[in-house]
Formats: sequence, structure tokens, C-alpha cells
Amino acid sequence: MSGIRDPWPPSEGAQRAVEVRTGNEGAEPGRADAGRAGEGRTAEAGHPGEGRAAEGHAAEVSFGQAGAATVPARVGRPILSLALAAMLDDVHAHSGAVYLLAPNEPTLVMAVMAGLPRAFAAPWERVGLQAPVPVAQALRQRRLIWVSGEEEMARRFPRIAMVLPYPFALAAVPVATPGQEYGAVFVTWPGSHPPELSDWERDHLTAACDRLALRLERAAEESHQLLPETDLLAPAAAATVAGTLGTVEAARMLARLPYGMCSLDLHGRVTFANTATAELLGVPVGDLLGSQLWTSVPWLNDPVYEDRYRGALISQQVTSFVALRPPSCWLSFRLHPSTNGLSVRITRAEPAARAEQPPTQRAEDAPASRLVTMSHVLNLAGALTEAASVQDVIELVADDLAPAVGSQALVVYGSHGDRLDLLGQRGYPDPSVVERFDGTPLSAPLPGTRALTTGVPAFIESRQHLERLYPAGHATPDGMAAWAYLPLIASGRPVGVCVLGYAEPHSFPADERAVLTSLSGLIAQALERARLYDAKHQLAHGLQAALLPHSLPMLPGLQAAARYLPATQGMEIGGDFYDLVSTTGEATAVIGDVQGHNVTAAGLMGQVRTAVRAYTTVGQPPEEVMRSTNRLLMDLGTDLFVSCLYLRIGCATGRAVLARAGHPPPLLRGPDGQVTVLDLPGGPLLGIDTDATYPTTEIDLDAGSVLALYTDGLIESPDTDLEDALSSLAGRLATAGARPLDQLADSLVHHDRRTQQRADDVALLLLRPE
Repeated sequence: MSGIRDPWPPSEGAQRAVEVRTGNEGAEPGRADAGRAGEGRTAEAGHPGEGRAAEGHAAEVSFGQAGAATVPARVGRPILSLALAAMLDDVHAHSGAVYLLAPNEPTLVMAVMAGLPRAFAAPWERVGLQAPVPVAQALRQRRLIWVSGEEEMARRFPRIAMVLPYPFALAAVPVATPGQEYGAVFVTWPGSHPPELSDWERDHLTAACDRLALRLERAAEESHQLLPETDLLAPAAAATVAGTLGTVEAARMLARLPYGMCSLDLHGRVTFANTATAELLGVPVGDLLGSQLWTSVPWLNDPVYEDRYRGALISQQVTSFVALRPPSCWLSFRLHPSTNGLSVRITRAEPAARAEQPPTQRAEDAPASRLVTMSHVLNLAGALTEAASVQDVIELVADDLAPAVGSQALVVYGSHGDRLDLLGQRGYPDPSVVERFDGTPLSAPLPGTRALTTGVPAFIESRQHLERLYPAGHATPDGMAAWAYLPLIASGRPVGVCVLGYAEPHSFPADERAVLTSLSGLIAQALERARLYDAKHQLAHGLQAALLPHSLPMLPGLQAAARYLPATQGMEIGGDFYDLVSTTGEATAVIGDVQGHNVTAAGLMGQVRTAVRAYTTVGQPPEEVMRSTNRLLMDLGTDLFVSCLYLRIGCATGRAVLARAGHPPPLLRGPDGQVTVLDLPGGPLLGIDTDATYPTTEIDLDAGSVLALYTDGLIESPDTDLEDALSSLAGRLATAGARPLDQLADSLVHHDRRTQQRADDVALLLLRPE
């Protein structure tokens, strides 16, 4: 950015020396600045952090005494690009990016990337500060985050490892001053980097990011706005033989080779191809130049082959694969990467040679397996969103995940207090082999308990591996030969552990570990929801059972049967209720429906049922019971309304008095089988009008007749006319009314498939005078 002062004041030396190197002169041991200078990407400043100029930009440089190059106090525009370029040069990193905090938003936004196409990091162009991504973690914790390779990436950041399952190391560093956070930087090295970050590398990265933070702080103080900067990618080589190879003679030599040779830039575009390449691929050289190999050659247009290009560039390791040119010509491709592109050698290969490749060398098979696993990830993720109960989750994992990764057995443990809680298993002929661990203390030295308590997955490739790690547990009673112990972490806390068992020894490559670790997060979220659902389900049923009669009283001269079906949506709890009360010489029956099917409706239902029973017990007549209950609801100030049907039967006379408050009309089946809809006069719903009255109607109930009281959930459905549904219910009552009441009740509430998916709960009360 033009006009931004250097953080070192002029009094400390407004001009600092810039070392201009040729070859390795003056370089630290082991550094390869000459190679980078040959790439045309480096103009290293005297202090780390201002080295490599962005393409199309140049640092402002002046010369002082004795011809020494000096940097003035003001720097050029590409602050971020220069800082990133210098970091990569200083620590010999392969690629990297600078992220800046978005204004007024807890999000890191990629400002500039170097060394690789930005498309490689497309999923992380914008990163939330709480995201499980190294740059976000580095800024959150204000410390350097080091990831030594693909296995550690799979364990700590499985989402990244799923997309980039290649051998590379990464460091993420915060860009912040003591009082202000500005962003973060990541840099990567090929997989050949030592497993530990050296102190020298750590110090240089930290110091460079601190200097960048000071520059950004000074820019903010002076109200300078950062301008967009160009990513640091080497330009595509000119699509000419001489430009690509350096000399015409070298081009002639390559043209005489019996095998194909071509060159790709960082974007995968062909910048040179010899004649043999065109002949082997069946595409003219002119059509290859300037296009990506997998787009210009139709039979190479497969994500598997593009994945090998990405893997070679990120890992900087030689990669190979074999592909079939239709109809029967097998070709071998060997990719040699560098920091500015790839050289590809193409030769003929027999099918037998392809089949004889060791599993670890069959490059085309590994990504195919990973892509198949990714499709299972998507399928399982979609299915888990629909899983309701714990058993649903276990069945989905057993049916979808275990076969995809070659597992023969599955067991899921939860944590209950400080002990393992067996939730379910599949694939074990003898369940006792896993049941023996139910109730095991979490402090026990077992791989499952360790994975659950530490949150770190464990991949045990053989029995010998298990015995080395856990010498006290030589016996493996589950009969498996390899295991994956996946901690199930939801909302930052462990909720269980999923154990995959393999009948044969099984190696776990990094991409498979990344997929399994990521899937464990999906399983954990689904399991937590399912356990909560199961708990609510049990609570709902317990509450419903407590609010409804446990059994109906045995009354002289009167048979009774009742059924209740909760709604199949929501918490499976509702406001429908029924009751049967014995008083001196009489029987009182009531059925009602509180608006809604949730805990509030169930609580109000309990109050209404208790009130009706209390008013009945003190001897109020039916119309007074209804008026008293209505006034109670008005006094409670509830927003819910209640429908109700109340009747009192003289056991000796068979005379019944009914009062109705907005409730569906009862059905009466006479001894002759004829069914009548009793369209009784009544009052409004309870809880609407304080002064409402509820007139009564008297009817005779002959011996052998059946009076059916029900709630609207039995007859209402979105796709059925109410009159048709009522006629259908009357028809079923007429047909089956002579059955014993329990059988009749079952036939009425389970009459078709629609009753298995209910938006509302259902209550039914049948009365038959003897």
C-alpha cells in the first residue's frame, strides 16, 4: 500500500540494507534461494517478511553508500503479497495464504494466496472464527498451530483432510498486536518436511507475522485502505517449444523420444507436449496446448485423475496412475511436480502390469475408493438428519457406514455418569462379547474409554498392535482383528464412542481416517439429538400415562373400553383425555380435547380432568359441571380452548344426560346394529365465554347398545372430508359393534394406514349397558 510507513522509525535507520544474492552466496546453510531466484519470484529484503514481490509489482528500492541496496521508510502497494512471499522464502514453504478479519464480522477472509491455485483452498475462502480450521484456531488462541502431516490433519482437522488427503505439513500463525487482531497466515510444506517444526522456522514465521501486524496497525492509524492484491502464482509458460524448453535442440531431442512428455502449469494447463504425447493421447498438440489435460482428453475427464494432479502439487511427491484409452490401450502417467508446475511422462502399459501394481501404488484405485466413501458420507449425512431414535442412528451407521469402509461389526457406547453405557451393536453373533463392557468405568485402561474421555480417535490395525498399546488386554473376546475407536463429540463434549470392528487386519490410510473422524462428528450430532428425542419420548409417555386413567373402574350394568393414541409428530403428547367415574347409583363419563399436542396442552388437560372429577364428586349436575369448568379456564387465563362431552348414566334406568361444549357428536349403535349420530345442542368451547351455558339432552341407552365418544383426531385428516370421515366411522361401528368392546375399540382406532401417521392424538371411550 503506497505511503505506509515502516514500523521501524527512521531514527533507527530509515534505510536498511537489502541483500541481493546470486546463487547461495551469503545464504544460511541448506537454503536454496538460487532456485527461487531462477523462478523470477524473489526479491528478498534485509529482514524476513518483505522478500518476494508479487507478480506485476515491485518493492521500492534505492541504493546508498557503497552500492548497497536500501529500502526507504515507505513500502510499495502489495503489503500482504510481499510479506507472504518473504515468509515462504524464509522457511522454504511451498504455498500459503494471508487471511484478514472481515469488518464487523467474526470471519476470516482470504486476501492473497501463493504457490498454488486459489481453487485448492476454495472451501476455506471465508472461515468463521469458531470453525475447526487451523487459521481460525491460531487467531482464537493467539499461538502458532502446527500440523505435521496427513495423519495429524485427519485426527485434528478431519474436514480439511477429507478434501485434501495428501501428505503435507502446515503451520498457521496469528497476525495480531497486543491490542488488536488482524488475521492469520498459513504456510504449507511437502510431506517430506520433518515431523517437527524447527525453532528457527517457528521464530521466523512468528516474527514475520508480528511485523505484518505492525504494518496493518500503521495502515489503520493512517486510514489507508488495503487494495486487492494479486495471488502469487508463476505465469503460465509460453506455449512454444523454445520458450518452454530453453533451446530448439532440447525440443528436438524430446520430439525423438518414443514416449510422451508434456508440461503442465499450476492450473493443470498444458504448456508443452511432444509428438509422442499427441499420438498416445489421440489429440493433436494444438488442441492440448493451453487446456487442462483432463478436459482436452475426454477419457481423462474423471475426478480421479484430476485428484492425482492436485495430490502431486500439494505433496510435491512423484505420483503415478494408469488409465484406459478406449477401447483397449492402457497408458501409464507419471507426474513429477515442482513449485511452478508438473512434468508428465506418458508410456504404454499392459493391463497385466496394471493389475500387478501393489495396492499402495495403484494410484487410480485410492482416489476412487475415497470418492466412493465421500458418496457414502453424503448419503449417511442425509439419512442421519431423519434419524429419530438412538436405534435409528445405530441402524443407519451399521447399514450405510460399516459396509462402505469394510467393517464387519459395530458397537456404540454412550456415557452414563462415569461409566460406559451400551446403546446398541450390530454384526456380533454373540451379543455378550460387547455387553460385558456395559457399565465399565471410564477410568478403565481400554481403547474405547480412552477415546471417549480424550476425544482422540484410535485406529488399531491388528491384534499385535492392540497388545502393544494395551498389554493388560491381550484377550480380544469380540473376535475381531482390527478396530477403529471413534469418539463421538457433540457441542464440544463427548457423548459416546463408536467402535468399528474388522474381521481381518486393516490398515487405516490418512484419507480413510479423515473420513471416519468427520463422520464421527455427524454420528455424534445425530446421537445427541436421538438421545434427547428418546428422553422426551419417555417423558411424554410418562406424563401422558400419569394424566390419563391407568384403568377404567368396573361398574355394575355397564361395560367400558378406552384407547389413547398419541400424535406421531412432535413430542407424541397431547391434550386429549377421557375419564369414567362411579358415583352413587350412577356413572359419569367425560371425554375432551385441549387445543394442541404439547406439554402445555397436556398440563392443562390434567387440570381440566381433575376439575371435572371434583365437580362431579360434589354432586353438580352436568350443565353446572360444564359451566364451572369453563369459569375455571377463564380464571386460569390460558390461551388454549377445550372441547368436552360430559354424560351421566343411571345404571338402573339406562337414562343418560349429556352436555356438549364444541365437541364432535357421539355415535350410538342400537341393539339392532343401526348407528345414529347424536347431533346434540351444546355450548361453545370451554375457555371462550365466561357467561356461556351448556344445555343438556336426555337419551335412553338400551341394553346391548354401544355409545362411542371420541376426539376429532379419530376422524379428521388433511385429505378427508369431515362428513365422509364421520360416515366411515359410523359404518365401522355398525359392522363391528357386536364384538367385545376391547376388540371393537382396537378396530376403530387402527382401521387403516392413515392412523399410523397422526398429526393429532386420538382418544376413544366406548360404553355398553348390559
